[in-house]
Amino acid sequence: MGDHGRHGGGPGVRSPLQGGLPPVDAVVGAVVEIACDEFGFSGTNLLHSATPVITHASVDLRAEEAIGLITALRSGFRFSPYEFKSGQFLRGRGAAEALEWFLAALHGRARVHLADKELFLVTRIVDLLVAEPSYAAGTRLARDHRPAALALYRARRSAGGDWGVFLAAFVDLVRVKRWHPDRRTVERFFEARDALVRDRLGAQAETILNELNPTHVRAVVARLHNDDRSIPPPLEPMLPALAETVLSWSAGQRQVLVTHDEQSALTADRLTRLQQVLVNDRGPSPVGADGAPAWPAGVSPLAGLVMVDSRDDARVQVADLLAGVARRSLGTIDDGPLQPLLSPTSLRDAAA
Repeated sequence: MGDHGRHGGGPGVRSPLQGGLPPVDAVVGAVVEIACDEFGFSGTNLLHSATPVITHASVDLRAEEAIGLITALRSGFRFSPYEFKSGQFLRGRGAAEALEWFLAALHGRARVHLADKELFLVTRIVDLLVAEPSYAAGTRLARDHRPAALALYRARRSAGGDWGVFLAAFVDLVRVKRWHPDRRTVERFFEARDALVRDRLGAQAETILNELNPTHVRAVVARLHNDDRSIPPPLEPMLPALAETVLSWSAGQRQVLVTHDEQSALTADRLTRLQQVLVNDRGPSPVGADGAPAWPAGVSPLAGLVMVDSRDDARVQVADLLAGVARRSLGTIDDGPLQPLLSPTSLRDAAA
């Protein structure tokens, strides 16, 4: 869940919610409203975190359904009357029974998208520095390039300490909060690349590494430092997670209105660009009774996104609990009770 330290200023004082993109126009045709929260998001601090995977959970419960579910957990399983966390939920008395009941109650009404932070960085390297960067490719993680990114990611097992140095050099290269680009960051990145090549990672991984071109890399870095917003923020995995979540719920047949715990990465500008990108990624339009497409051209599957404080929205509290449970159950997620909720487009190495 997002950091609630933002609600400072004394008892009962809350700062205004930031970000979001409330819908301006009426939704078109069918619409589903989902509530979302995440677990493990650490901003751009992707390499120095105790949570190597982000779990982004979504539910399509009505407010009264979510309140009823939370009330049942507290009364039937004697959880705290205050907002509870996944660790407490999984360690409490009768945890197994409570989890079974909770997931059964969410059957068909919830989804979980996973994003491995290191694999996200590798995909960013391929999308930005090997291919030609675009907002669409960066947001949807360029499925055409996923096999290459996965091959490079798997080769890390042969790289030893050089792998961490390479990823850290990339993070430093594309971190855009410095006042001026440092020419040495490009040199350090290629020094780290060359060290990986010497590690003999295999033909496919070495081909990808050798496709990194200093001229192209410098051009991309210059675009980032010139605030070229046609490139998505390279160190923000929340946008891809949200994109996949929206497309999963839309299925090319309905718009999706998102209610989300306050999340600084989801600014209005980024969401507007994401909304536009998803117009072309919504999938085939359903056909109406007259044989014409039931979904007008140019309509995005993302109807809008409204920020809320999770303490005020039971639906987001349920999503937060689900995200935390998924994060703490990663070792058994493929063959455990959470598997039916797992998004097939999760950014992870399922073979690991």
